[in-house]
Amino acid sequence: MSDELKLVFDEPPQRKKVPKHLADFSPAERKEFAASFGLPGYRASQVATHYFSHLSNDPSTWSDIPAEMRQSIADQLTPKLINLVRSITCDNGMTRKDLWKLHDGVLVESVLMRYTDRVTVCISSQAGCGMNCPFCATGQAGLTRNLSAGEITEQIVAAARACADGELPGGATRLSNIVFMGMGEPLANYNAVMRSVRNITDPNPDGLGISARSVTVSTVGLVNGIEKLTEEGISVTLAVSLHTPDDELRDSLVPINSRWKVKEVLAAADAYEKKTGRRYSIEYAMIRDINDQSWRSDLLGRLLKNRNAHVNLIPLNPTPGSKWTASRPQDEAEFVRILESYGVPVTVRDTRGREIDGACGQLAAAEKTRED
Repeated sequence: MSDELKLVFDEPPQRKKVPKHLADFSPAERKEFAASFGLPGYRASQVATHYFSHLSNDPSTWSDIPAEMRQSIADQLTPKLINLVRSITCDNGMTRKDLWKLHDGVLVESVLMRYTDRVTVCISSQAGCGMNCPFCATGQAGLTRNLSAGEITEQIVAAARACADGELPGGATRLSNIVFMGMGEPLANYNAVMRSVRNITDPNPDGLGISARSVTVSTVGLVNGIEKLTEEGISVTLAVSLHTPDDELRDSLVPINSRWKVKEVLAAADAYEKKTGRRYSIEYAMIRDINDQSWRSDLLGRLLKNRNAHVNLIPLNPTPGSKWTASRPQDEAEFVRILESYGVPVTVRDTRGREIDGACGQLAAAEKTRED
């Protein structure tokens, strides 16, 4: 692997070492993790059952472990990695954004959304992002560090627990969908993200037992990451944040395009679709007078008309003080019409969270400003 490609997967420097957590390891490795504390391997299995099957973070309820050992085992195998700073809601409580503080003071966000037919959590895989997309609040903040698999999984388990405990309107329910579309570029934190995906999809008690078809992993187009994902043998939904079909504009909107051009990204996505049989998604933020012209819709339609892809148009959720804003409704409608004329499946995303700094990174940025 060349130095340029290797950098995509390198771990940025950390200020403090993240405590190891049961969720950082495969089921077999968890027993070794328990042994490092002088515990028999079956204790790891017991704790995994409480954590993944019962979503329990209260060791006092772990009745199959001696009472005097419960807290110390919990501290060793499931140390508290994320602490809730605050939650804000909108959509009559059906959308909730949680701001989490990590052990080193870093802030990340997750968003829990209840719909009529599903409950989705959008989670962060990095603190900040190194992709530097100019219209994205997280991208403009830069990359602080990668999250560990434990920190990523904790966001998901917290969301599943909130659902089970009936914290959203409508009563107790089950978390059904996970999208890696929060802060960060998931494929730039590849190993931790894949461990988290397996934590999601492994059956109870080793994982949450959620179908891979209900997991979406997004990328701005890291071709080497897509190629690695293709070989994993796990059929998550791949979402490619394309945002424009032409290389000239994409070089500035999505700077990694200077390394992998649009046709290379689509070819990698096609290979993923061929291997997994899973249609992929093209994410396209609609930005007024930047990428919403009809000729770009026409070019996108011609690129995708013979591909097993679905376009997800996203009205831009503008960040405070930004020059970027959402497309006009008529331009959005024309964009949709042209894509449909090519037979390309297209939907316009239900934009939740506008009232609560819904775009990734906005709440963390606001909290940091307040702390400063």
